Amino acid sequence: MTELEKGPTGTRRGRGARERILGASQRLFREQGINRTGMDQLCAAAEVSKRTAYQHFGGKDELVAEYLRRFDPSVLSGVFDRPDLTPRERLLAAFDVEPGAPLCPYIAAAVELHDPEHPASRYARDYKKAVAVRLADTAREAGAADPEQLGEQLALLLDGAAARTRVLNADAFPAAAAIAAALIDSALPAAAGDARQRKETPR
Repeated sequence: MTELEKGPTGTRRGRGARERILGASQRLFREQGINRTGMDQLCAAAEVSKRTAYQHFGGKDELVAEYLRRFDPSVLSGVFDRPDLTPRERLLAAFDVEPGAPLCPYIAAAVELHDPEHPASRYARDYKKAVAVRLADTAREAGAADPEQLGEQLALLLDGAAARTRVLNADAFPAAAAIAAALIDSALPAAAGDARQRKETPR
């Protein structure tokens, strides 16, 4: 039999409390920020009691870290694990961000928290390092002479585009993609030539 618990309004709820809390945190942290969102508000939005929330998460710090883990635990698998793209195309696909898409939660969390030892700050740092590694691995697959350098350059460009988009409220990713293409073509002249040749060859 499913265990039940009572929410703050007295309504009996099933075992989806943890997912409701995480869903509410995604919405509220995005809309108004981490620091401005209190546990009372989160519990009300998730329709759970504070006692239930603290049973699932030791505190707000733990909830914030889990909120970040849920975004992309596989590190941009929708970009780097695509078999239909060449390595060079996968590098460029990292910059293909839909206009109006939610901006980088890892940067937002790190800026808000101001504490490099906060669990969420540590997770954001590890995630950003993992993105650079995946970029470098893909650059190596594409034949870059210095894949680590290219990976770090592209990672820096991605973060710069995300930060500039947030500050200016204007999409900076198209310009970043053009710069990325120039960097990649410089590092992979043969790959760039192959890409141009494919475009010119009738199918």
